[in-house]
Parts: sequence; C-alpha cells; structure tokens
Amino acid sequence: MQLNLIIDDWSMNLEIPDGYIDAMNESFEKMDQDMDKGWQIGQKWVKNPDNTQRCQLVAGKLLTALETDNEQLALMMGAYIVSRMQGVRQVVIDNTGEPEETSFQ
Repeated sequence: MQLNLIIDDWSMNLEIPDGYIDAMNESFEKMDQDMDKGWQIGQKWVKNPDNTQRCQLVAGKLLTALETDNEQLALMMGAYIVSRMQGVRQVVIDNTGEPEETSFQ
C-alpha cells in the first residue's frame, strides 16, 4: 500500500509492504500503551489523546524520520497511521510546530 505524504510543497509516496502492519502490530500496541499515559501535543498536554491526535503525534515523528533519513522509522510511523486510520491515503504533515494542523485524507 502507498501512503502519500505532503509537507509544504513537497510530496512523496511511502510504500508499506504487504504484511508489514501485521508484523509490527505488537510494536504499535506498545506505542498506544505509551500514549495512553498522555502526551505533549504542541504547546499543550493531552491526558488521553484520541485516535486522530495519536496519528498527528506519529506524523510528527514521521517528519523527523524523513528529515534525518531514518527510513525504518519513517516506514514504521507511516504503517502505524495506516493501521489506525482505516482508508487513509494521504497525510498532510504540518511543518510549523502545530501538530494539530496535520490532516489525513
């Protein structure tokens, strides 16, 4: 499956191999357990982030992975988003420090 990523005027497709999401499910569950404790989103603390907020947080980590050429982390973060947002095909990642502005289509 492909996940289209848009950052400002730059776009790319992240290819998520068949079977990857199933193979990473245990890691994704651990990520959810960590986020259950609350998380800093932008300037505010969110005690129990909802699914969209969780994916916005992960999209921020995806952006960092792309900026640092960490392909494995980028793949993992993209696959997490796909696994948690059924039918998502595109992520428009905010690059201004406002993760709440990241959107999914």
